[in-house]
Formats: sequence, structure tokens, C-alpha cells
Amino acid sequence: MDVNGTKHIVALCGSQRDGSRTRHALEQALGAAETKGATTDLVDLSTLDLPVFDPDQSDTGDAKKLRQLVRSADGVLLGSPVYHGSYSSVLKTAIDYCGFDEFEETTVGLLVVAGGGFPTPALEHLRSVARSLNAWVLPHQVAIPNAHSTFEAGELTDEALVQRVEALGTEIVDYAGVESYPESTTACAVPTAD
Repeated sequence: MDVNGTKHIVALCGSQRDGSRTRHALEQALGAAETKGATTDLVDLSTLDLPVFDPDQSDTGDAKKLRQLVRSADGVLLGSPVYHGSYSSVLKTAIDYCGFDEFEETTVGLLVVAGGGFPTPALEHLRSVARSLNAWVLPHQVAIPNAHSTFEAGELTDEALVQRVEALGTEIVDYAGVESYPESTTACAVPTAD
């Protein structure tokens, strides 16, 4: 968060495909985040030099640049196409170059695009990885199944999915910078026996 209280949201796009539907969906989520007053960056991983992660060469290529971009964020959106039931290797490599310094106590939102059916396993895999880095992962997540029929000319055509993507963009701003769970206002005292 900058001195004016403006939150900064970074999206990592795990698709290298030209005309990527994942990229389009992340752009839409970031547009909603900007409407909420946030500044945003879309990190197109296909433009970064990130070889397969080698812990003995963790500063190779654009690794330092990537870590600085993620570290600058109050909230991070992780977006990926589905490959063989999970998220893309390019996103895995990017996350491998990062660690607790980049993700711990950072609010993370998840978005996955599938050419086929509902991509639940890929979302679960991303959630597990983000939680292992002590990130705050939003309960709201976006799964876009059957992407060939839900996009037209790069735009989502399913209104319910549009609303889910935009909700992800607004929620990542609303919950960015969360440091702890809020006190419950619905908790009630357990009655005691007399």
C-alpha cells in the first residue's frame, strides 16, 4: 500500500499462448480492481527470462525482477490454463523463484481456465502452494470451464463468469493487506447449566 493508502495488485499470467484466454480474464479482473481504486500490473510470464528453477542459480535471468514485482503487491492474482489436470509449468517455475518474502501474509486470488470440464484440481493445487507460502488465499476463486465456448474475440460471453471474474478483482482489493482474521460478530456464548 502506498502512502496514500492505494493498494497495488499484481497478476501473474501462466499462459504463453497468443490470444490467451487466461490473460484476457486476468485483464478483466484487474480492470475491476482498478475500478476499486487499486493500481495494477499484469506480469506476462512469457516475456520474462525464467529458466527451469535451479536453487543454485536462483537469481538467473529475470528472477530478481519477478520477485520485486510480486513483493511490491498488496494482492496477487495467480492465473493459469489447465494442463494435464493442473496449472502450467511456466507459473510453477515463477512461483519456484519466489518464496515467503514474496507471498507470506499476501492476499492471493486464483483464476483457472480450462478447455474442457470444471478445473477443480488445478485450483486446489494452486491453493495448496499459496497456503504453503503462508499467503492469505481468498475463498472466492474463478474457474472458467469450456473456454472455447465461453470466449468470443477475446471477451468472456458468459455473464455469470464475467461477474465472478470481476468479483475476484474487487475482492482482491477489499482483502489486500489482511493481517489476521477479523473478530467474529456472530459468535455466541455457550450456555452453561445451572
